[in-house]
Amino acid sequence: MAAEIVNPRSDSNTGAGSGGAPDEYFDPAFALHRGGKMAIQATVPVRNRDDLSLAYTPGVAKVCSAIADQPDLVHDYTWKSQVVAVVTDGTAVLGLGDIGPEASLPVMEGKAILFKQFGGVDAVPIALGTTDADEIVETVVRMAPSFGGINLEDISAPRCFEIERKLKERLDIPVFHDDQHGTAVVTLAALRNAAKLTDRSLGQLRAVISGAGAAGVAIAKILVEAGIGDVAVCDRKGVVSADRDDLTDVKRDVTGFTNKANLSGSLESALDGADVFIGVSGGTVPESAVATMAKNSMIFAMANPNPEIHPDVAHKYAAVVATGRSDYPNQINNVLAFPGIFAGALQVRASQISEGMKLAAAEALAAVVADELSADCVIPSPFDERVAPAVTAAVAAAARAEGVARR
Repeated sequence: MAAEIVNPRSDSNTGAGSGGAPDEYFDPAFALHRGGKMAIQATVPVRNRDDLSLAYTPGVAKVCSAIADQPDLVHDYTWKSQVVAVVTDGTAVLGLGDIGPEASLPVMEGKAILFKQFGGVDAVPIALGTTDADEIVETVVRMAPSFGGINLEDISAPRCFEIERKLKERLDIPVFHDDQHGTAVVTLAALRNAAKLTDRSLGQLRAVISGAGAAGVAIAKILVEAGIGDVAVCDRKGVVSADRDDLTDVKRDVTGFTNKANLSGSLESALDGADVFIGVSGGTVPESAVATMAKNSMIFAMANPNPEIHPDVAHKYAAVVATGRSDYPNQINNVLAFPGIFAGALQVRASQISEGMKLAAAEALAAVVADELSADCVIPSPFDERVAPAVTAAVAAAARAEGVARR
């Protein structure tokens, strides 16, 4: 059911002088966003003096004292085990780049309502007024007692890697950078099904990833964990290979688990004979390079709004084509992953989101449409009601199996 717009545009002037969007630029997007896209809602009534005495003083003091004596009770008697902080510094917002914390809030609100709609998880958008990695870590650590999990969002690379690593070291609740791991989980799920559709296993595939940022590195890691035959990661200067002397620490680490074939040179040269192209970088790949890929190749061109390889070109050469856009089949959309992953982790009060939990999420997501596979259906729709329950159950089970569940 479509969401009700509870803060519609008023009849008053919304021109530039009044601080609103200029009339000539006003469109439905502004109407939907007026007043924000979310609100806090009570789950208990406060109708009379008795209700007030239970919800607040003096009744609340009993619960506070019990939690002080047994801290784990906070999960049972507050919202902590049901709520995630969606944290950003506004430095890598969608396709907009570094637009700052205030301008990032509409996206963070959007993320929060997706958590609720697709996973039943409450989420609070938090935009921080600092880009210093240590300040972000310290701020999140200090506010962590209020939340059951931390979803890092739209933080630029390479700082995002450092921030996530340090938070994982210091917190005993799930920390998940969705731009990395959500993208990786959905990509792996789609690739599993694309391989199955073309009668191959992951181990028979050689992939080339365009983009060595947050998503590209995470995709490479999860593909290797899942058993892909080989994967080469490319940045603006070509294949990330051990013979280069211009690599960051993150890219240097990448050379340790990718590129078994010892490729070097350009992205275009790496595509020669490749089974899979995965684009998370933007830019344009020449059709002449696409034509050199292996027969029955798979092209996942996920840059938005302009895929690295236009679907019309990709379909000339590939057996399976996916994008990041909703107006083409096989959309690689993070909303297929993060709501269920957090729902499963929170359900069992997991202390972290492990590699095994991410692999389990990808397997469950792929299985949703395993009996319906076609070139236009290797990944479910975000609106497929089977998705969140499947991912939630798989993640919870994996957390128990790996010993990171606390109930």
